[in-house]
Amino acid sequence: MQTTPIVLIFLVALGLLFWGYKRAQPYGKFGILTWLQSVVLMASLLFVGFFILGIYLNIAAFLLLLVASVIAYICLGRSLRAEGQDMMRQQPAITPLERETTPKEQDNIAPSGLPIDPEELKIIQGIFGIDTFFATETIPYLEGAIFKGNLRGETEFVHTRLSEKLKESLGEKYRLFLVEGPEDKPVVVVLPSSNDPQPATLGQKNLALVLFVATIATSLEASSLLQGFDFFNELGRFGEALPLALGLWTVLAAHEIGHRIWGRRYNIIMGLPFFIPSWQIGSFGAITRFQSVIPNRTALFEIALAGPALGGIVSLFIFILGLILSHPGSAFQIPTPFFHNSILVGILGRVVLGSALQGEVVGVNPLTMVGWLGLTITALNLIPAGQLDGGRIVQSIYGRPIARRATITTLVILGIVAFFNPANPIPLYWGIFIIFLQRDLEKPCLNELTEPDDTRAGLALLALFLMLAILIPLSPSLSVNLGIGTGL
Repeated sequence: MQTTPIVLIFLVALGLLFWGYKRAQPYGKFGILTWLQSVVLMASLLFVGFFILGIYLNIAAFLLLLVASVIAYICLGRSLRAEGQDMMRQQPAITPLERETTPKEQDNIAPSGLPIDPEELKIIQGIFGIDTFFATETIPYLEGAIFKGNLRGETEFVHTRLSEKLKESLGEKYRLFLVEGPEDKPVVVVLPSSNDPQPATLGQKNLALVLFVATIATSLEASSLLQGFDFFNELGRFGEALPLALGLWTVLAAHEIGHRIWGRRYNIIMGLPFFIPSWQIGSFGAITRFQSVIPNRTALFEIALAGPALGGIVSLFIFILGLILSHPGSAFQIPTPFFHNSILVGILGRVVLGSALQGEVVGVNPLTMVGWLGLTITALNLIPAGQLDGGRIVQSIYGRPIARRATITTLVILGIVAFFNPANPIPLYWGIFIIFLQRDLEKPCLNELTEPDDTRAGLALLALFLMLAILIPLSPSLSVNLGIGTGL
């Protein structure tokens, strides 16, 4: 019964790959390369398939397959970009929609009723040119306008040049977005800067404070439950619960610091963290909104990855340190099946503790439990859905359409896991949390067309792989092969 959810996930993955191949075929070499990238992206599920079949991979083979996946993904990315450039060069230089209109026709492009002041609209239309973006149609949109036309240069150069011209003409009054339109063609969207993300209101600040206090309480409760008592029923044992709670707070703080350090690098203001309390693990992390417009997808990727990267490194260090300091007389005497709950935790535990995991109970240092909690929180935030860090990473690397599909797929998988494993309520709670609070994608960047480079794509693949390695449990056969407890 334990492997049933994993088998279903594996079958879903195979189904998605087959469906993707059928959709990719009509697009020729470009489509097949894109499909192969998705195959490599899901290659980590191949390891899950091995575990289901009882095939044991040693650490060397495990790392070899991981490195090979990353290298293959980067190589495919370069081939895909080269193929895309060839396709662009093969297209006619000017299509019927690209006919150069006369100045009089340019004045008549904009329909009446645009929310932008007519004089300012003329100034905005004047920033476009034949060497950057040739505008052919103006459409009202919110408090601004959408400009359809034809991209005439390299994406990053065009966006930078148009933004500079707009700022020279109208200062900071408007923001210029270069995004992909419904017809899969680049469009320019100009919106007033008054639509930028706003600072937190007094009510939101009060809510953040309440959630912060609640998270302190739940982390103390989770720490006490790990030690076999209920904090709220035995407040006098505050000193026993505090050290583990402090370790958990350190991980949460590292996660937020990572976001803010990288946000400052791009002059992005990060909002207040809205911590999510949890009775099971102390906290699910925090919701942190952007209070600035993101300049490009590379910035979105780096800011999204920085939080779980720093929090994960701190958690991993604490976990390994706890394992090293563990001995038979350690304060925590836990059942060895605890190490069945995660592929990564089980493998690291076997490497450090060795034969100590062959018994029914193993003594571990309290830092081991803190590190485990931190790794779990980090992995949950790397799930590729909505505005979670993992969702932002997928959106930045693979674009908004793939991010939407990843969100739906993630929610389906969480539902399957929750149904077949009702004893663990975390997948159900996390799925509900995503549906109500985090299912929407992040707002578009100013330059939504320029993709992050292959190195960052490889790092995204590594992050998603580690997320799976933390959250997916060991199969009974692999537990036996690793020598962790009885493997039952």
